[in-house]
Amino acid sequence: MAKLILSMDGLVLKEIALDKERLSIGRKPQNDIQIDNLAISGEHAVIVTILNDSFLEDLNSTNGTLVNGQSVKKHILRNNDLIELGKYRLKYMAEAAVRPDDHDKTMLQRPDKLALGEIGKAGESGSVSRTGSLPPAAIQLLNGPSAGKELLLTKTLTTLGKPGTQVAVIAKRPHGYFITHVEGKSFPLVNGVAIDAQAYPLDDHDVVEIAGIKMEFFLKA
Repeated sequence: MAKLILSMDGLVLKEIALDKERLSIGRKPQNDIQIDNLAISGEHAVIVTILNDSFLEDLNSTNGTLVNGQSVKKHILRNNDLIELGKYRLKYMAEAAVRPDDHDKTMLQRPDKLALGEIGKAGESGSVSRTGSLPPAAIQLLNGPSAGKELLLTKTLTTLGKPGTQVAVIAKRPHGYFITHVEGKSFPLVNGVAIDAQAYPLDDHDVVEIAGIKMEFFLKA
């Protein structure tokens, strides 16, 4: 399991295991990692962990978030990445070092259109096949400029949405397909109902709405 090591001025304060899908960081006491310092916003950043991947998102904090000295809004964490929040440091330690070629990321994005992307990685544990083997699946866009476009869910993780507005990930697990909210103030809709921060299992012909774009999830025969 990946973990974060919190330190300040070279002094290690604590270790935090990334044992939940959504871990919040900020000055307010309701955060999972509370840092009581005026340089830290009340809700400063969040780390979403899906399978073996962790995503850092800055929540429009006043002073920003740095990773390895670079200001970021959204970042896929790599082993030994150093997150900087004011005087505080969070070092990301993966369970095993990740090779650069472990992540095959493709973004299919145009202005004002839905962004579709895939992040390929070694698999993990999971969710719901009734046949013992997971059938192939796809999504088909139902509205917008790309209506009718079909995307096969061949990778372990498929990103959907508009960066900066709303992003979700469909995870292909040994027992089914799950959708998880990653970025944005509002959560994706499944059959018209908003999901929460936890991974949500998808059923055949579920209609998903992300960033105003509707798409149908379906299993392929």
